[in-house]
Amino acid sequence: MTKPTPTPTDPRASGGNAPPTGGAVPPELLADLAAASRILVAQGVVDGFGHVSMRHPQASDRYLMARSIAPALVTPEDIIEYDLDSNPCNANGRGSFLERFIHGEIYKARPDIMAVVHSHSPSVIPFGLVGVPMQAMFHNAAFIAAGVPVFNIREQFGATDMLVGNGAKGAALARVLGGKDIVLMRAHGSVACGPTLQMAVFRAVYTEVNARIQHWTLALGRGAPMAVLNEEEGQLADATNRTAGLRAWDLWRSQVRNQVNW
Repeated sequence: MTKPTPTPTDPRASGGNAPPTGGAVPPELLADLAAASRILVAQGVVDGFGHVSMRHPQASDRYLMARSIAPALVTPEDIIEYDLDSNPCNANGRGSFLERFIHGEIYKARPDIMAVVHSHSPSVIPFGLVGVPMQAMFHNAAFIAAGVPVFNIREQFGATDMLVGNGAKGAALARVLGGKDIVLMRAHGSVACGPTLQMAVFRAVYTEVNARIQHWTLALGRGAPMAVLNEEEGQLADATNRTAGLRAWDLWRSQVRNQVNW
């Protein structure tokens, strides 16, 4: 099999040295990260595109993400370690996602974030295109009650290919995210974050579910007020979800384990 050509920002591509690793990662964590990609596929959040990362468990200035591959095909052996400038530490000829800068720049800006999901889930995209804000429709999407900003790449960078393909664009996205848990990307997709891998996956899944429910509610209500969660309700329900949400992860993770035995 022909090995992928190193990306231009890979230090090896310009004759430089790769950044040092943050240390060995327990195999079970690599397996969970690979499983997260497959969970997101099964839940309709990603398809052939999209990616999930987690901060290195022993080194806060490193993160872990699969090589450039369809999410449904990710295995633990596909995981690459990056520094926060999104340079690969151990690519070994494996290609990297162009939009890995989404992850690196968010980890720089938000020390509290331990995992990031970028997706193009279809029900979410319309809320980045019109002036209708996404609102928390039910308790599993309580984190949305804090607000969902929209990153419009054109405002700062003019006409682009819509991809967050360098550090400057990633930093701009992180600024719009601010202290929230999710940010929409106009005409592109969204990013969901969490204090754990499990919670980031939970939020990515329920952002898509919440979007579908909001579409239905808007159509059903025909302009009538919606009794959505307010910010205080959102904070209380989200605190519960940080524990209760593990039930969903346990189910989804077991389904992946039954398929691939890791």
